[in-house]
Amino acid sequence: MLFHIVRTKGTGFVGRCCCSGPGKSVLAAHPLSAPAKWIHVAGRQNQQKGNAMNVFDRHTKLLQRERAAKNPDAPIYDYLKEEVGYRLADRVLDIKKELKVGLDLGCGRGYVSKNITDVELKHLYMSDLSPSMLETAQTPENIESTKIVIDEEKPFPLESKSLDLVISNLNLHWVNNLPGCLREINRVLKEDGVFLASMFGGDTLFELRSSLVLAELEREGGFAAHVSPFTEIRDIGGLLSQCGFTMLTIDVDEITVGFPSLFELMWDLQGMAENNAGINRKTHLHRDTMLAASAIYQEMYGKGEGVPATFQIIYMIGWKPDPKQKVVPAERGSGQVSLKDLHRLDEMVRDAGMEGRIKFMKDMMDEDDKNKKE
Repeated sequence: MLFHIVRTKGTGFVGRCCCSGPGKSVLAAHPLSAPAKWIHVAGRQNQQKGNAMNVFDRHTKLLQRERAAKNPDAPIYDYLKEEVGYRLADRVLDIKKELKVGLDLGCGRGYVSKNITDVELKHLYMSDLSPSMLETAQTPENIESTKIVIDEEKPFPLESKSLDLVISNLNLHWVNNLPGCLREINRVLKEDGVFLASMFGGDTLFELRSSLVLAELEREGGFAAHVSPFTEIRDIGGLLSQCGFTMLTIDVDEITVGFPSLFELMWDLQGMAENNAGINRKTHLHRDTMLAASAIYQEMYGKGEGVPATFQIIYMIGWKPDPKQKVVPAERGSGQVSLKDLHRLDEMVRDAGMEGRIKFMKDMMDEDDKNKKE
């Protein structure tokens, strides 16, 4: 489903609407913050500086988040992460399982945590790379919380098999050693624990990327990377499987945000602490190049008086397997519907009537009871 968010120039107002219906402005109220504990943990370095695996400058990203957290207008730039955090929290509510202890990894300003008040969590750890960002994070109501400074590229200061739930909202795309981070998440999860996350996909900001490339080629005769690389959706499933997760569910959303011009987009990215932090980034853009990029952006993608910016959001759910839960295959020949008749399934259900549906549900329940006894 495609959603649109309109960022109006010069104000903090953000409207949200579905593309299939009329626009409707939504402003989410901030819940009252509950008192939280504070722990500062310094983990040990597990990657050497200058390692070939390093794509992002983590120190630069820390400084960007510190600056964004201390900005008095920080709530103005929360609209995108607020929206994705709300959607991710809604997926947590769909889990029909008792969850006692959880971790919000890279919580930012509490975009997910403040929306999970209906989950029966007894304790929630909230972590972020930036102490200032963590200090401003809103804690969930009626849930005990502990704030911990955690670098996702270092071993987590948590015991193995201690968590029922790990959440991460728009944070993992800045991690250099993503497989190592996923293995740490798997380590701290209990058996049959669940991991939910969202991250930016490969098509994020393709309009900005192509405009900057064309402008630099035209004005400077070459181009550099000004938009950080993102993970492709085809790689997520393999990464989760390699790190020990099963029963994977991966899906994609696209959120389109409208801006007056390229300059407002880049200003908002800085306010979100989502500006470029690549190690090989070009630290200076010429004024002529910026003006050319803005003109190209407007010409190629402009709609009316503004320009769109596309954010591809990848959602993922993975479970840590429990050896005690054995999946027993059905007996050979027990199937009641042939695969060649699947296209007629709705018709067959209607023909069976209410009695046939009741019999089908009873057979399913008897089969489940039989598997549990075995």
